[in-house]
Amino acid sequence: MNVSVNVIDGRQLAEHLVEEMAEEVKARTAQGYQTPGLAVVLVGENPASAIYVRNKIRTAEKAGLHCVVIKLDASCSQQALDEVVIELNERDDIDGILVQLPLPAHLSEERIINLISPEKDVDGFHPMNVGRLSTGQATLVPCTPLGCLEILKREIGDLSGMHAVVIGRSNIVGKPMASLLLQANCTVSVVHSKSVDAASLCRQADILVVAVGVPELVDRHLVKPGAVVLDVGINAIEQDGKRKLVGDVNFADVADICQAITPVPGGIGPMTIACLIKNTLAAAKQRGVKQPVV
Repeated sequence: MNVSVNVIDGRQLAEHLVEEMAEEVKARTAQGYQTPGLAVVLVGENPASAIYVRNKIRTAEKAGLHCVVIKLDASCSQQALDEVVIELNERDDIDGILVQLPLPAHLSEERIINLISPEKDVDGFHPMNVGRLSTGQATLVPCTPLGCLEILKREIGDLSGMHAVVIGRSNIVGKPMASLLLQANCTVSVVHSKSVDAASLCRQADILVVAVGVPELVDRHLVKPGAVVLDVGINAIEQDGKRKLVGDVNFADVADICQAITPVPGGIGPMTIACLIKNTLAAAKQRGVKQPVV
């Protein structure tokens, strides 16, 4: 592999972003504003979810946020979860609410996404925020696409006129990513399982964002030399009897022809968490709650 490969260090970029936000939080509290508050709701004992929540809280506290974690039993009722969300909607010390997904099968994710106040929806999944994003209005944006855009702006700068191809059309990554890239003045193609001649479209991409959840799907035959490749996928596979994390891009096959590429792990993941903090700060600024007078 070419030793000059530009591997984008998502951890370092995320650290810089969190440091910037920590300074902003400090400045806001000095001006008399309430410390931004983030509430995370974890239902059940899913080990991966527990790790994600722990990482989110650790990063939020590093940025100086006030954090609340609410744990509910996996067997909790829909009503019990609804009541937790309704209470958090009403709490003045909470600016951002995140219900960790996936939920146990008997609970409705759609219902919970709709129940969270759009002003506190730091995941950016509420239909009102989705609508605002698609019409170019200021809003809370899903954290992973927002992290991808942060990386692109810091790596490339002005994206105007570039051809961006998004592989995958999920509500969480693919669709909002396409909207953000359009707002950044890219020409955008979205490739999915029903696309005709998808390979040809992918090979035209100056920016290739891959979010399909298929291990190492994208090889060098799908990548234009000199492209910037963002790999959103994180998949656990067995290799030589060991568990290994890989992306949706075959990193070893593709890296030497890219202008820049994100690794897995250590690429998009840390930036997703940093952007959760960015959204919480944005929600706090929008609400503008002052510290109580003692």
